[in-house]
Amino acid sequence: MKPKDFIDKWKKSTRTEKSAAQEHFLDVCELLEVEKPAEVDPDGKFFTFEKHVTKTGEKTGFVDVWRKDCFAWEYKRSYKGEFNHKNLVKAHAQAKQYADALENPPLLIVSDMKEVRIHTNFTNAISEQHVFKLPDFNDPIVRRTLKWCFTDPEKLRPDITTEGVTAKAAMALGVIAAKLGNKYEPQRVAHFLNKLVFCLFAEDIGLLPDDVFADIVEEGLKHEDRFPDMLGDLFRAMKDKNGRFGLLSIPWFNGGLFDDDEVLPLGFYEIRDLADAARLDWSVIEPAIFGSLFEGGLDPEKRKQMANLFDAYGVEEESMSALPGILAAPEADKGVGIHYTDPDTIMKIVEPVVLAPLRREWEEVKAEIKKKRKIKEKSKSDSTRIRAENEARDLYLKFRQRIGAFRVLDPACGSGNFLYLSLQHLKDFDLLVLDEAKKLDLPFDDQRVGPEAVRGIEINPYAAELARVTIWIGELQWQMKNGFGIKRSPVLDKLDGIVNKDALLNSDRSRVEWPEVNVVIGNPPFLGVYKIPRELGEDYTKNLKAAFSSEITSSVDLVMYWFLVAWAMISQGTVERAGLVATNSIRGGANRKVLDLITNSGRISEAWSDQPWTIAGAAVRVSIVCFDGKSDSPVSLDGHEVDKIYSDLSGGVDANVTEAKKLMENKGVCIRGIETGGPFEVDHLQFIAMANAPTNPNGFKNHSVLRRILNGNNILKRQPNRYVIDFSNFPKEQNASAFEVPFEHLKAAYQNYFTNSKRELVPRDDWWLHRRSGSALRKSIENLERFIVTPRVGKYRVFVWVETPTIADSATFVIARNDDVTFGILHSRFHELWSLSLCTWVGVGNDPRYTPSTTFETFPFPEGLTPDISVKEYSKDPRAKSIAEAARELNEFRENWLNPPDLIKREPEVVEGYPELILAKGSKAEKELKKRTLTNLYNSRPSWLDNAHKSLDSAVAAAYGWPDDLSDDEVLEHLLKLNQKRAKAEAKKDSVKS
Repeated sequence: MKPKDFIDKWKKSTRTEKSAAQEHFLDVCELLEVEKPAEVDPDGKFFTFEKHVTKTGEKTGFVDVWRKDCFAWEYKRSYKGEFNHKNLVKAHAQAKQYADALENPPLLIVSDMKEVRIHTNFTNAISEQHVFKLPDFNDPIVRRTLKWCFTDPEKLRPDITTEGVTAKAAMALGVIAAKLGNKYEPQRVAHFLNKLVFCLFAEDIGLLPDDVFADIVEEGLKHEDRFPDMLGDLFRAMKDKNGRFGLLSIPWFNGGLFDDDEVLPLGFYEIRDLADAARLDWSVIEPAIFGSLFEGGLDPEKRKQMANLFDAYGVEEESMSALPGILAAPEADKGVGIHYTDPDTIMKIVEPVVLAPLRREWEEVKAEIKKKRKIKEKSKSDSTRIRAENEARDLYLKFRQRIGAFRVLDPACGSGNFLYLSLQHLKDFDLLVLDEAKKLDLPFDDQRVGPEAVRGIEINPYAAELARVTIWIGELQWQMKNGFGIKRSPVLDKLDGIVNKDALLNSDRSRVEWPEVNVVIGNPPFLGVYKIPRELGEDYTKNLKAAFSSEITSSVDLVMYWFLVAWAMISQGTVERAGLVATNSIRGGANRKVLDLITNSGRISEAWSDQPWTIAGAAVRVSIVCFDGKSDSPVSLDGHEVDKIYSDLSGGVDANVTEAKKLMENKGVCIRGIETGGPFEVDHLQFIAMANAPTNPNGFKNHSVLRRILNGNNILKRQPNRYVIDFSNFPKEQNASAFEVPFEHLKAAYQNYFTNSKRELVPRDDWWLHRRSGSALRKSIENLERFIVTPRVGKYRVFVWVETPTIADSATFVIARNDDVTFGILHSRFHELWSLSLCTWVGVGNDPRYTPSTTFETFPFPEGLTPDISVKEYSKDPRAKSIAEAARELNEFRENWLNPPDLIKREPEVVEGYPELILAKGSKAEKELKKRTLTNLYNSRPSWLDNAHKSLDSAVAAAYGWPDDLSDDEVLEHLLKLNQKRAKAEAKKDSVKS
């Protein structure tokens, strides 16, 4: 068929949908030269007319044409054959209701035989509409596009994702937010922008008629002075039940968002920015991420992280039209400094806490219903049959009531992304239950899950309102997506369940009572224990600790208080489950004591021990923890089923190392390095100048108050030697000032330090002394020629020898021993496994942090080789000799690799008694030496290093009396038993003494 023949035939046709639909479709096939349904699929399995389907939650029906993985095609025309655009809108809504039953085809096509509309329906992409009228069929480009619907629908996939559009939308409003934020209070700006957001969305889904909002904006570009009055009139119309704007009838929105009609004055450039924003398709924005992005634009601090957008383009003369390169980026979190938590990550809480248990319940209910139906089928008694059917229906209706009453709380809801996803998936589950109930011939009911299912607490007022907007938009999108249309009046619910308040403390210092709900989810604020007083104030911190003193006496990170409240509600039976995000330091230290409370009386049902996360644009590592009371549902750790999850978020082994006790035999041996807390550091040239200065009036040379200092980077990388001024042996100012050059240098450095500091600093009275001078550390090593040091944080747990009088700083721990035996035991796999099981984890690299109390003081050394025994006492022990020999070989091999004689030269330090200086033999050697670091060595782990460690591990295993081929789990199990045996013996000994 030729295009002209096709157009002429259907231009004249006035036939009805029923009489002409199939003939029209067959003509389309001929025109496009594609196979017809009967030709390619005689059995109607993948390409057929009148495909039988069930509408979501309703009765069965037919879609006019269906081709698997290509399209669903609906015809719609009035019974008289009249043309009406509304018919095609109805046809599209019907096709959307059929989509799930048709395996979600990528294209939904509707036609009234005068026009064909192609609606794209690809997952995670915006929906585009292609409209072709009859005359357009002359165009070969149009015919090619239509042919792709049959042969290659992927060619119609939109280039931009919903995330990309959402990022554009958030940034568009962010430009306006940046400009208004310099003139008005943040809350007024946020409230006004929230109204704009909803107007933009409402217009693009057809709730605001006839492009009324866009027309107001365009008119504002011509008459800037009229813009506030026009927009204010629209806001008032949206608030009123019978609102009108000119001749237009405006739906009643209500919901509290439009309770006031304030319009913040916008200049020409701001109105132009708004006009640019209005050209985006707001109907497809992703609420789960829009709120986070938009909120970032409202916060002046967060806006700094969007420098490529808000700072570079925030001037009066620029607008959205100047940003095509930035806004075209399909990925929202690349290139513009904007970050958000992706929905898949949030679902790691929503799925196990909200959805999976309900699915299990529904499966159990269906199984019980089927049992009742079997009783009904087998019984010959009418009364028994009626009773069985009534019981089956009661089971179903009770479950329907359960879904309808189900409530989700996010007590730190921010802009509402956790609540949005919970609501969307609860509504999807609700429809699934309706569909399956229909197949079971169970009664239809009018109960539906709505926005009242989610509740939130948020301390930030504009974030709380933004959360409501997020929920409203998500609800309306869901209605449209599933073909139900917007029938509610008013359009918006009040959403009183999302409240603006502190989630922890009332104004009278008492604890806030969270509302009774079924589950608690969320991402509470991350604030380390030492930052709480600085950020929230000393008084608030004191009141917070007092309010929770009955549960925990230790100081913990702020996020842990949300865990405490959620667990208290689970314990009381007012909440079923909870799932919260925390920094991964939750696995150790005082924070872990909160998880101990949970695992002692309940259980962690699902956890992700180490996940990447983004907070205010900064990458961090977090742990996701879902917990409940005792239950028999499966337990999952990092995506794998395990028998149990311990409070350190480990599982799958018999050894719960969190039960390990501190051992007195290890006490006082592992000590944190000194903390200077000021500008005490000097470079090597300054060190030489001070050391060579004339003798001071007190008779001492300056080297008495100068120390070489070592930090974690000095151990793991090749960094220049560092030196500090150290008056610890001369603590009185009068004595310290006698060292004229170092003292005056420090005095001047402090003036600079306070002048240039970004934080407000208060000088200490004893400013010439280190903040933590480490008196215990100094005393423990004063008689040692060398001692062992390990970095606090490091990818690998390495130990090195350090010679006195070098001192270690607070980024390291000192083990006050000078024997190779202790060095070897610490460097064995036994101690490494133990420390990795009991340490905490920090930073974006998720590196292990060594802690003396939990890792060193709990570690059971081999019997007779413990730190409380002197080297002399076990010097003849053959086990000690084997370990010492292997340890010396490991250290010697490592040192030879780090500092090969042909690349380095050793020179004495300017001050006698200091360790030699290691210098490169020329620039070529220096370049090679830069690569020779402990980190690089253990990254590559050459065979000689691996063999040296194996020899050491074998010697240490023999010292324990264990085989050297134990698995990691077996090692931990053996060590835990030994720890508990020693702890029990120590407790018994103390009991006898007392």
